[in-house]
Amino acid sequence: MAKKIRLEDLAKLAGVSIATVSRALNDSPAVNEQTKREIWKLARDNGYNLRPTMPLSLDRAEATISIIIPPPQGREGWLLDPFFQELIGAVGEAARERKCDLLISHASPQNYDDLSRMLEHNQSEGVIILGQSFLHDRLNRLVGHPTRFVVWGGDLPGQRYCSVGTDNVRGGRRATAHLARLGRKRIAFFGDTEAPEIGQRYDGYRAALEQAGLDFDPGLVSPAHFKIESAEAAVDAMVTSQKPFDAIFASSDMIALGAIRALERHNISVPKDVSIVGYDDVQLARYNRPALTTMRQDLAKAGSLMVAKLLNATNPQDMVSERLPTELIVRESCGS
Repeated sequence: MAKKIRLEDLAKLAGVSIATVSRALNDSPAVNEQTKREIWKLARDNGYNLRPTMPLSLDRAEATISIIIPPPQGREGWLLDPFFQELIGAVGEAARERKCDLLISHASPQNYDDLSRMLEHNQSEGVIILGQSFLHDRLNRLVGHPTRFVVWGGDLPGQRYCSVGTDNVRGGRRATAHLARLGRKRIAFFGDTEAPEIGQRYDGYRAALEQAGLDFDPGLVSPAHFKIESAEAAVDAMVTSQKPFDAIFASSDMIALGAIRALERHNISVPKDVSIVGYDDVQLARYNRPALTTMRQDLAKAGSLMVAKLLNATNPQDMVSERLPTELIVRESCGS
């Protein structure tokens, strides 16, 4: 029969005192986390008879990251939005790989004071803010705050805070240029240009039209929000106005999917009559019929980068913004 392991044996294996082993097994704050973990692992590996009150898990979080989501412009009910679900999932997977807990705040900061209070009272190792919304200037004022934070979003003029996002201007330009190469002449833009990132995609749209020698028609710009119903209404209005169009660059996949559904109701074929390109490459995009051509944002890499920046920086000044490339994913909705 194997000899029953004692506290003295664990202490010898760990190279610490018996008192330290006892404190560690009882999760005492007097013992640092690394030493606790080493002792817990030794206790489990060597069959030490742990009491029910002792900590049993070796998966205890090494850090905690909080997610704050400002009210996204035109994106009510964000927890139901497939894009945010996938982005939160990407952050969650990256946090799990680093053995971090993830907290999602119920609060929706409306101004600088809200943001400042949330950071001030936050107990986590860092905060990820998903989207700049209308808070760009307020976020700039928070640079230097002792609580580290990183923002998911585009690179805006005068930006001082750290953000991770894609090159929206280039993505918008590439999506529109693809439609122009297919021979489309009347390319509509669907999206709320008041939202920072959508405004950048719109700038790319305008640049691609000019480069292709196509006239810009403000009547082909619709401020559709990030909902299928909003896109459907935008298509209905454009069809009713008898404004001719043969392509749509939608600033999000959900807008693109709504547009496809509305066009089908009007007996307008996609892609025969109207080609469509979306933005994001959410999972629904590939399962739609027709499958959606879209600009892919690498959310898995974005989540990993944001988590790494929070955990690896020794101080907020070490955190540097980063832009990720977008990729055109060609499927059925554009015809080629």
